[in-house]
Amino acid sequence: MRTLYTNGIVFTATGPHAAGLHNEADAVEPPTVEAFVVENGRFLFAGDTAPAAQAAGDGATTVDLGGAFVLPGIIDAHTHLLMTGQALGKVQLRDAETLADLQERLRQAVRDNPALPRVLGSGWLHSALGGAEPTRDLLDAAVPDRPVYLDSNDLHSVWVNSAALAELGIDGSTPDPLGGRIGRGSSGTADGMLYETAAVQIVWPALANAARDEDRDAWLEAAFAHYAAAGVTGAVDMAVGDDDVAAFTRALVRHGGTLPLRVKGHWLIHRRDSTEENLAQVARAQELAAELAANGTAAWLQLCGIKVIVDGVIDSCTAAMKEPYADGSTSGPIWDREALFPVVAAADAAGLQVALHAIGDEASDIALDALEHAVRVNGPADTRRHRIEHLETVTEANVQRLADLGVVASVQPVHADPAIQDNWRAMLGDDRTERAYPWTEFSEAGAVLAISTDAPTAPYQALPNLYVAATRKSAMDPELVANLPRYAMDLADALCHATRDAAYSCRAEASLGQIRPGHMADFTVLAADPLAGPAEDLLANSVLLTVTGGRTVFSAAADTLS
Repeated sequence: MRTLYTNGIVFTATGPHAAGLHNEADAVEPPTVEAFVVENGRFLFAGDTAPAAQAAGDGATTVDLGGAFVLPGIIDAHTHLLMTGQALGKVQLRDAETLADLQERLRQAVRDNPALPRVLGSGWLHSALGGAEPTRDLLDAAVPDRPVYLDSNDLHSVWVNSAALAELGIDGSTPDPLGGRIGRGSSGTADGMLYETAAVQIVWPALANAARDEDRDAWLEAAFAHYAAAGVTGAVDMAVGDDDVAAFTRALVRHGGTLPLRVKGHWLIHRRDSTEENLAQVARAQELAAELAANGTAAWLQLCGIKVIVDGVIDSCTAAMKEPYADGSTSGPIWDREALFPVVAAADAAGLQVALHAIGDEASDIALDALEHAVRVNGPADTRRHRIEHLETVTEANVQRLADLGVVASVQPVHADPAIQDNWRAMLGDDRTERAYPWTEFSEAGAVLAISTDAPTAPYQALPNLYVAATRKSAMDPELVANLPRYAMDLADALCHATRDAAYSCRAEASLGQIRPGHMADFTVLAADPLAGPAEDLLANSVLLTVTGGRTVFSAAADTLS
């Protein structure tokens, strides 16, 4: 069965840049063609209308795109699928502007569902508190009779009330977990803030145990549906655990051996007390990767690597920085070199991709040292494709070192949205804010840049993410002043970073990320050409069609999303 798509503006993301030339100063803008042909889930032809019709042959189905804009399917190169699906049902707090507003939203959640066993919220920002410290007392004032768990916007801390602390069994005598911290008041009692591994290793498992498989299945389907509606055809999940793998596997059964979008997973490695315990997690990732590969569903689901959270975040002053924060405090890494080097070397030797969360400038030092150590131990290899995630602050020397090592710079434009930058800047408080999120430096140094959302730490929608990438302005409040506009990407480059380079970031460039013969027929159709007008038009643009493997997974004409 062949389908001919005609009368489109088809951005192929091919050209010299796609063949391995990653310096944007030397790149040629990817070509735009008029038509393409799909057969058996792959692109058969892309080019002018007449030869496309000839390639399609008699009897092909024809789809008139009506002048719409087509690009390769968008791949969210760093996200968290189950968390995103779950967050859609939580109390939304990212746009809560004041403490009173936040508290009222929690009260309203209880009024709407009096039988609710717990109140779960997502996305709160320090700036909403007006200088107040987040404490359990502030949440008790809103909801005193049941546990409240509020994920911070960056997902690196959880704010809880007294009932939640009791449910978790946390009191003043509970020790801090390795790499994390339980917030404490002046008397030593738990104050309601749980940072880094205190959130990941205490709160996350407790809430996971309270959920059912049916809940996780519903969260995953919600994530699939919302991502498809956003034009996304693939996702790299950066915090995979047993529950995630089980949910993905059940979804494969529900969907007859396919999925609405392609999933590449990175197994989350938790910092433990011994090297043996840490290496056992790498071995588990290798085992699971082999098991999934043996299922014959690699086109839809793969476990391709590991994820290590080297440090925290700037908003909570837990990112590992070379110099103190504005208040004089410092924070060490979650993973020091002694603990990290063996894990990275073992994963590299096993052929797993390594993704290293590194936000602070000291953390990127540690991450790059670990990757260099793996090369020394295991020898050179062309297929490593390791990555560093976020890179919000990084020295100029490390930008070049990253490029020279062939490491992918994985960045999230929506994290630089001016609407959420006030607290970030205040925590640094000096000239370090003038090289914040230096995306174009990576490309200029010769590195591959892949963009993503890191949902649910930020909105999952692709078009606002591209808008921030191309303007450094706010998708939440476009009237705000741009955040260091010298680091804005050319929009055509941003489209490539979200498609072709995102595919490269997960070793899928041979089959995904471009509209060219032989590649999987994953593509996104937008109502208007985003390159024909100002970048601001992206915020009014819309997804008409999302196709994965030649199958329509979203059509605006049949949109049923709530």
